Amino acid sequence: MEPRMNLMSQPKALKAMGHLAAVHKEVVDAALSATTAELVNIRASQINGCGFCTDMHTKEATARGETDVRLHLVAVWRDATVFTEAERAALELTEEATRIADAAGGVPDEVWANAAKHYDEQQLLALVTQIALINAYNRLNVATRNTGGNYTAGQFG
Repeated sequence: MEPRMNLMSQPKALKAMGHLAAVHKEVVDAALSATTAELVNIRASQINGCGFCTDMHTKEATARGETDVRLHLVAVWRDATVFTEAERAALELTEEATRIADAAGGVPDEVWANAAKHYDEQQLLALVTQIALINAYNRLNVATRNTGGNYTAGQFG
């Protein structure tokens, strides 16, 4: 599959992605652990079929010390014992918020309540923001057919 365009060569795309990165820095960095953020990124990217983001975030997670076992089990987290209850709540919220069109009424109250047991209000804001951001990046990459496999950890700073 050939990419439809190189987002990295488009000044407007780079500027827009810079704004998304600024939102991440402002809202997410201080409130959400890098581990949780990467699990969210990986799971949403898997759901959305985004090879570029799945490649990127598994490599970034590995560079931060994440284990192969946990990375291999993200897609089947419900049937795995390697995630904390908080991580499981974040993954569940990620799935529901990513598949929002599939659920009449959006994210179910019980999913939100479960996440709220593990994350305070600032962390929940960070978690929802991270989910929204990775979905935006996924859509940019899927629509332009930006493929995975060539990313190097730390490539974007």
